[in-house]
Amino acid sequence: MTPAPLPEGLPIIPPRDSDSHKGTFGRALLVGGSLGMPGSISLSGRACLKGGAGLVTLAVPDAIINTVANFEAAYMTWSLPTDRDGRIPFHAKARLQEKLDPATCLGIGPGLGQSRGLTLLLSELFETFPRAMLIDADGLNLLAQSTCPLANAAGERIVTPHLGEFRRLVGKPHLEISAAKEAAIQLAAEQKVVVVLKGPQTLVTDGERQWHNPTGNPGLATGGSGDVLTGLITALLAQSLSAYDAAVLGVFLHGLAADIAVKQTSQPGLTATDLLDFLEDAWCDYSSRR
Repeated sequence: MTPAPLPEGLPIIPPRDSDSHKGTFGRALLVGGSLGMPGSISLSGRACLKGGAGLVTLAVPDAIINTVANFEAAYMTWSLPTDRDGRIPFHAKARLQEKLDPATCLGIGPGLGQSRGLTLLLSELFETFPRAMLIDADGLNLLAQSTCPLANAAGERIVTPHLGEFRRLVGKPHLEISAAKEAAIQLAAEQKVVVVLKGPQTLVTDGERQWHNPTGNPGLATGGSGDVLTGLITALLAQSLSAYDAAVLGVFLHGLAADIAVKQTSQPGLTATDLLDFLEDAWCDYSSRR
């Protein structure tokens, strides 16, 4: 049977050249985690590997680095200072810079926590990191505390809020999903960012283009699934996709992995770690149809 064609507008990644090496597929840096929250960034790290990034480094507080390192042997870890509440302090920027300089792209937010120092750190990275950057989870809530949260970006930026995070980001606590989608398009156009508004038929927009994802199911309504998406999109950024194309393909593969997974598991029983196991199947399905 001939495989069904891929949806219109989906980016097509060509097969890898036979002389490729790990440097070919980028150096992804993920920043996150805090005491009591090591799992989120660990899920992102493994998803980034599954997404095809050549080299993946997780920069996390030194208080959780052993837990994060034990989750996956194939990514690297970089310890940052830990404040008295178990989070990354602002002065960690100096040590973080050693990994920012060679990074192809940056993903930040999963498990990060909330503090004044983190608000300042995230704002500075948003305004100074010159390459593609994805902000998710606690990173979005930190951005929402800024007066102009998405202004003055130094490079391509992707934000990946669910409805609640988007409401906080735009300061409209009662926004419904239909209005939120219109607001997301407007926000992307005004601030020159890519917005991934997560939910049923996740919307990806850069203000000019819109993609409504045809994959995914309610099994994704589980803790950690967004962290997997963060790692997956960051991996695609590392492989030199534009912010918009990386977001579209990442959302599609993420939902496709969930659709494949629930055929063998169930929607209620699907976990984020299950989702990681089916990303390879999603890649195979995509590759057979490109």
